[in-house]
Amino acid sequence: MYYKDIIKKVSEIMPADCELTKAEPEGLSTVVYIKNIKAFYSNERLIRDLASALKKKVVVRVDSSALMPVDSAKKIIEGLIPSEAEVKNIFFVPESCEVHIEAIKPGLVIGKGGFTLKEIMLRTGWAPIALRAPTMPSSTLEGVRKLAVMEAAERKKFLVNVGKKICQPTPAGDWIRVMALGGFREVGRSCLLVQTPHSKVLIDVGVNPATGDPTRAFPYLNMTGFSFSDIDAVVISHGHMDHMGFLPYLFAYGYDGPVYCTPPTRDLMVLLQQDYVNLCKKAFNIEPPYTKKEIYKEVRNVITVDYEEVVDITPEIKMTFYNAGHVLGSASVHLHIGEGAHNLVYSGDIKFGFTRLFDPATTRFPRLETLFIESTYGGRNDISLNRFDGEKRLMDLIKSTIKNRGKVLMPVFAVGRSQELLLVLEEHMRRDPELNVPIFIDGMIMEASAIHTAYPEYLREQLQRRILSDQSPFENPMIKVARGMSKEEIANGEPAIILAPSGMLTGGPSYEYLKLMADDPKNTLIFVGYQSSLSLGSKIQQGLKEVPILGDDGKMKALQINMNIATAEGFSGHSDRAQLMAYLKQLRPIPERVFTMHGDYTKTEEFARSIGMMLRKDSYSLADLEAIRLK
Repeated sequence: MYYKDIIKKVSEIMPADCELTKAEPEGLSTVVYIKNIKAFYSNERLIRDLASALKKKVVVRVDSSALMPVDSAKKIIEGLIPSEAEVKNIFFVPESCEVHIEAIKPGLVIGKGGFTLKEIMLRTGWAPIALRAPTMPSSTLEGVRKLAVMEAAERKKFLVNVGKKICQPTPAGDWIRVMALGGFREVGRSCLLVQTPHSKVLIDVGVNPATGDPTRAFPYLNMTGFSFSDIDAVVISHGHMDHMGFLPYLFAYGYDGPVYCTPPTRDLMVLLQQDYVNLCKKAFNIEPPYTKKEIYKEVRNVITVDYEEVVDITPEIKMTFYNAGHVLGSASVHLHIGEGAHNLVYSGDIKFGFTRLFDPATTRFPRLETLFIESTYGGRNDISLNRFDGEKRLMDLIKSTIKNRGKVLMPVFAVGRSQELLLVLEEHMRRDPELNVPIFIDGMIMEASAIHTAYPEYLREQLQRRILSDQSPFENPMIKVARGMSKEEIANGEPAIILAPSGMLTGGPSYEYLKLMADDPKNTLIFVGYQSSLSLGSKIQQGLKEVPILGDDGKMKALQINMNIATAEGFSGHSDRAQLMAYLKQLRPIPERVFTMHGDYTKTEEFARSIGMMLRKDSYSLADLEAIRLK
């Protein structure tokens, strides 16, 4: 519906005693401003009538002229919310007539049936937004939420512009094409362009964090044939660098449009992108492709979308996120293009198997003609250990090392694998006294874990209950944060388990621990996640016994790898071959064609052949820079 028609429709429906002052599209919602909120609440059908007529989410706010002064409103809010809610912050946002209330127990802020929120709005005029505070301090989450308040004026202008663009009438397009810009027949720098005559949408804009070579690290955005300012929307599937690490570069060179992702993905993006800026300088000795200024601009333009919420991202494309089971907030992306002209699913990274963190990836979609599916472990022999055997092998490796008075180093991704491993270790330590050693976590692991506690609704039900009942496993006394201790002190101390990023030993704390621990044969290096062929982790995993490192004198020297090297399978956030095939068997509806991506060349080719034989549908391994017409 054209945005002027939206305003007209609101004016027709809204009763005069509500005193309508303004109605406008704002991002994905239609925002209605009124002066008399009591009159609005007296008609229970009004909000439903508006949503039904507009076919959009409707938000009602009190006009700024009728708002209670901030000091008085804050006193009333504090009086309405029970102390058990543990309110951490109350932020007033005059630009949007909202008040953000951050609490450990936001359910008590909301009240039964939303009663408390309604009372706050009736008595103060301010529209309350309840936010869950993490159970552990998170500077990232704090910064993102403060930025939303500080940038409120600019963000409101941006959202109104986005809303108006989405509401523009658009003629039906006569073609749809996709172009592979990265992450096809390779792992890293994932990027897919979906294009029609009237829409240009990028799904994921990643980097390959295993290399500093720009020709292999960054997607082929220069091959699109148009400028960044012509892009209508960017969709991010999840918060790993190979899927979103290059996004701020767009903002450095002309993009100023919306970024769609789930709420946890937004926060994890900020955490990892800021670290990548530092990593470029320290590990690769190169200038990063963007600065923190572009990251902040990106955050201002993020529009968060929950799972299974259908939203318009251009006048002719509807988008829905579905659980992908990979990391916190990870999503498979469903696009409905045109008036039913075509439906595609971009799987993102999926886990269709048991983990302690998440439910398995969703396999049911409303319509599906084309599927893009990850192939990280799509090779015929990529069958992992089952989870029970994988945990047993990991514990045996750890206990053997501890018995020999050594230490265990596990390079992990700060987001995803580190939290999964912490849950595994915490569970086994409660049952086995032989594992009674400290777990040191370094780098961003604690920060990423804190973000997990702010979004329990994205976790498995059992883990949700533990966090909501103040029994977060990430706060077990056995888990020690390395902050305040030197790495030498930990590496040379008593037997311990050390979890540290990066997961592929491409710089970061894990690389520093490796340099301190590699010479001692009592120590063990255990790989628990995917190792890119370009990474140091992959080379050591394949038997490299000497690693060139930069010494304190500024000269290169050889580091001898005398420590034990092992791989513990079964802990990947990616599906193995059997799980990928099971995912395809459960997929409904069955797609007419499948493209494999996010896997080494041989794996994507082999997996595509197997899919074609099993589904008896067209299946193809796209290469970077290939373009395919879907309609």
